[in-house]
Amino acid sequence: MPSIVGLLEQREFAARRRVDELREEADRVQAELVVAERDWEEWNIARSRVGEVLAPVDETEDHARTERTAMAEGRTEETSSASRAAKPKSQVPVWREGLAWSVLSVDYQRILQALADRCRLGQGPLTCQEMAALFGLDAVPAKVEALRSKAKRLVARGWLAEQQPGRFMLVQGVTGPSGAS
Repeated sequence: MPSIVGLLEQREFAARRRVDELREEADRVQAELVVAERDWEEWNIARSRVGEVLAPVDETEDHARTERTAMAEGRTEETSSASRAAKPKSQVPVWREGLAWSVLSVDYQRILQALADRCRLGQGPLTCQEMAALFGLDAVPAKVEALRSKAKRLVARGWLAEQQPGRFMLVQGVTGPSGAS
């Protein structure tokens, strides 16, 4: 008759072997995940770069450049607000002091308004999934990624900050829709 200690040792050995096998499998899966994430990020960057290359010329950037040139030459003539209004599908201008939200398209203004409301209420940053729900959109990947693309563009142009990955907030100093904080 086998001893109880011997049976326990056999079961312990089998359990240890199973744990070792699972650890090896987990390490393999983790290594594959790192490679897949890197590949996904590279495709994401490639899509973003192609989008930048194929995007139309930014009329608001041209306007800002013309305005700076006029100021440098001493001309301070007032331009109409209609000429500063964003055109559909326009790119996001780089934020600078005194630049109002009206230079942005409605989609970008809506993101800024949602984050301004959060800031005013003393709440923290928003994720793109939270924004989608707030805007009444289905939180499907296509909608969330479209919002993420817009939010990342606003970060790149200085309108938003992303202190934690995927969590967006207004940059201090960005003014409200009419130029007021």
